[in-house]
Amino acid sequence: MSKIGFIGLGIMGRPMAGHLLDAGHELTTVKRGSLDETLASKGMKELDNPKAVAEGAEVVITIVPDTPDVEEVLFGEGGVIEGLKPGTLVIDMSSIAPLATQEFAKRIHDAGGEYVDAPVSGGEGGAINAALTIMVGATQEGFERANPLLEIMGKTITHIGGHGAGQTCKVANQIVVALTIEAVSEGLLFASKAGADVSKVRESLLGGLAQSKILDVHGQRMIDRTFDPGFKIKLHQKDLNLALEGARSLDLALPGTANAQQLFQACAANGGADWDHAGILRALERLADHEVGSR
Repeated sequence: MSKIGFIGLGIMGRPMAGHLLDAGHELTTVKRGSLDETLASKGMKELDNPKAVAEGAEVVITIVPDTPDVEEVLFGEGGVIEGLKPGTLVIDMSSIAPLATQEFAKRIHDAGGEYVDAPVSGGEGGAINAALTIMVGATQEGFERANPLLEIMGKTITHIGGHGAGQTCKVANQIVVALTIEAVSEGLLFASKAGADVSKVRESLLGGLAQSKILDVHGQRMIDRTFDPGFKIKLHQKDLNLALEGARSLDLALPGTANAQQLFQACAANGGADWDHAGILRALERLADHEVGSR
């Protein structure tokens, strides 16, 4: 059993923390309003700030929205670094900038800790089912220390390379996911406006080369028109910003990524920043003056 500080109890973090509690680990978090009743019933405790969480922990796990949020949790006033003990393992499972991650790792190392970047993919369903894909940037020692905990929360865990490599892989993942969601949206919209039964089109496509998890899960979301967030558009926008900023620094053109970002922005401009990212369909529907499944 490990004493774990877990900071970030959002859509993904809540079930991930629950799995660690179910495995017998002792968890604390930072007090933010009312603690989830399920986590409280499993023994999770609240403390005043990240410093207090770190003081009582052997491992600190963070999963918060963006790079500045990670920086604030780790290095802000009352941050993790103020309570860090020598040898503490810090695992950041947020999706943030790779270069900033390298700097955070250096600062934690200089303070006597071990840093691991371990962003995740798989959405709310993957978190609930402990089936996440986890992309790890760490030293070999850091990976070996973190892996038993990561295996409780995920199904596919890959040590990509050194610090920042996990975040680089996650940015690549978000490019592929965004473009695939857009492709599924366009395909189903085309089929619907042409008068085909989109449910049967999706079923047929799942048996051919176009099959994908996104066609399976998000394609059904689009047909059912259920856009409550498993992963919010505004968070995917943040990830594509990282991709496009990185592309500029690498003298790299990512035209598909830029187009997907514009469609996400169209959703956000129409009140959809908190829609599930499958809601990119709604931007395309507005351009087509047609909703999937309508006649």
